[in-house]
Amino acid sequence: MKYRSELLDLLINDPLRWSLMQDVRSLDLPDCWIGAGFVRNAVWDYLHHMPISSPKTDIDVIWFDSLITDTSEDQNLEAILRDKNSDFCWSVKNQARMHIRNGDRPYNSSTDALMHWPEIATAVAVRVTAEDSLEIVAPFGLSDLYELRLAPTPHFLKNKIEVFNRRVASKRWLERYPLLSIAS
Repeated sequence: MKYRSELLDLLINDPLRWSLMQDVRSLDLPDCWIGAGFVRNAVWDYLHHMPISSPKTDIDVIWFDSLITDTSEDQNLEAILRDKNSDFCWSVKNQARMHIRNGDRPYNSSTDALMHWPEIATAVAVRVTAEDSLEIVAPFGLSDLYELRLAPTPHFLKNKIEVFNRRVASKRWLERYPLLSIAS
């Protein structure tokens, strides 16, 4: 995967993110990853020659278990992570139930759920393996992320382009990251 080694180097050499990924790994959840702004913002900060920002408001932990879909389990997991590190806003979501909120067909894995996220550059997640290596899942690749291109995932391009456009405006990414471009 193009840009894989760059992303691995960036995250492995970020002591804060590495520690947070270790905290998530300690939960020992099935098909569990950290994605969205945790990865995206680190890359965009780096490519804009800015200090890598802290993920204080954006740590999205996703996992998949079709047998445990009660929201209280996610809340319990968030509490465990807050106990480990209360400086961060943890969001834990079992993707086995998120299709309901998103109005999609049921997802069959965390990777499948990522394919239904709004932006290609955001549909990237990472995890620390039992062997202390870093694993990446990026169903659309890493090119949009590293080439500073904002484009909707195919699902959003077809069905929810207005949601994509609202996110781009409300997140003010083009102001914060002026080298970004919106794919036409």
